[in-house]
Amino acid sequence: MAASVGDRGDRPVITTGGRSLTAPELLHRARAAAHRFRQHQAVLYLGANHLAYPVALFGAALAGVPFVPVNYRLGTHQLTALLARHPGALLLRPGDLDALVDDLEDRVEPEDLDVHPEEPDPDALDASQDQDSVAVLLYTSGTTAEPKAAVLRHRHLLAYVLNTQEFASAEADDAALVAVPPYHVAGLMNLLTNLYSGRRVVYLEAFGAGEWLEAVRRERITHALVVPTMLSRIVAEVRGDDAGAPALRSLAYGGARTPRRVVERALRIFPQTGFVNAYGLTETASSIAVLGPDDHWQASVSDDPAIRDRLGSVGRALPGVEIQIRTEDGQPAGEGETGLVFVRGEQISGEYGGRSALDGDGWFATRDRGRLDADGYLFIEGRADDTIIRGGENIAPAEIEDVLLAHPGIVEAAVVGLPDPEWGQRIVAILVGEGDPAEIRQWVKERLRSSKTPDAIVFRAELPKTETGKLLRRILLAELETTHA
Repeated sequence: MAASVGDRGDRPVITTGGRSLTAPELLHRARAAAHRFRQHQAVLYLGANHLAYPVALFGAALAGVPFVPVNYRLGTHQLTALLARHPGALLLRPGDLDALVDDLEDRVEPEDLDVHPEEPDPDALDASQDQDSVAVLLYTSGTTAEPKAAVLRHRHLLAYVLNTQEFASAEADDAALVAVPPYHVAGLMNLLTNLYSGRRVVYLEAFGAGEWLEAVRRERITHALVVPTMLSRIVAEVRGDDAGAPALRSLAYGGARTPRRVVERALRIFPQTGFVNAYGLTETASSIAVLGPDDHWQASVSDDPAIRDRLGSVGRALPGVEIQIRTEDGQPAGEGETGLVFVRGEQISGEYGGRSALDGDGWFATRDRGRLDADGYLFIEGRADDTIIRGGENIAPAEIEDVLLAHPGIVEAAVVGLPDPEWGQRIVAILVGEGDPAEIRQWVKERLRSSKTPDAIVFRAELPKTETGKLLRRILLAELETTHA
């Protein structure tokens, strides 16, 4: 994969903080890093988006050791526990990153570095030649349980890139803005796919809606990826009906459910932009289904309710990926029937520390609940663990949350189930916004039914989320079980 970026001449391929690296410079530094890395068992990257990120990633691949991007906002206790799981690893802290880019030339002999990108380096240990070796260990977001390390091998990364991208297909001035953190699978795969297709990658070190818009305009960004929280803040930042980003041709969003009204507003203020909703998991090496620009446009203008509803879907399976919905007893679900989402394909890892979670036929249980319509569009209804069982009825929080988010006074909504001696669980809605609880309950009752109406309404200033916008339900439940038991 590293060698695929080599033939770009002197065009910058990575930009951040006003500084860029060309492809030869990137490979030069990655090969120098590999000489340092191969004496370690793994490379842990504890930092934000930086020029050192691709250097470390490709350097680890060339050295034949796993690359482990770590959440740089972890507390001391959490970080200590994580580091203990990687004995013999090299830890790159924020203070090490500039040196990784600037000073590596002084660490090895000049003849080891004088390698043209188009020529093989006979001394480099290029792990990408062994497609079954471990490329990256990514810790899952841990929204309902403690994070665990997902194993992504070179063959998983290659399958995703080769099935979704055309090599060097981008225009010479194409540029992709990456604002998601480097320890998220989207940060990893955005780097690989954009470099492979030939786009310059522009890193935003820290996300702010104003800074994001400024970077899009200044760098003439043509492609970008955001998570729902980012998109909501970008939409709120724009005053008027045009975001003023005419060069932006593609804007992908994903990682969590996105309120429909945010998407509809975004479609209006970015009129020349094609929108892509992407659904995937860490264990699937990024996206497994996408709702493309044509789907967004058709859904936004159609009078057919079934087509308009697709704006709430995550689209259809990517090439090389199969999706199956199964009932609770493991049987294939019918068209439109909600069940458990299973996926299969070359890019699917489903592995944690040497333990495979694939079944005998290669299917991976996403632990999401969803349904497929007649045309293969996938609708995700939340995590299976989040399902509320009230009076023997399975209730998806997402269905209630969608109705709550349509209320004019509500900005964010989360619905959880708490123990109840009579019904098994009672429904509690945690809201950001304002309104009369009785009126909000009536709003839901009129649009759903009594059994799906929240028993209690709780207002908060904000909801606990990961940095990529996923709701941390386990934190909400822990707080509510103390205050609303």
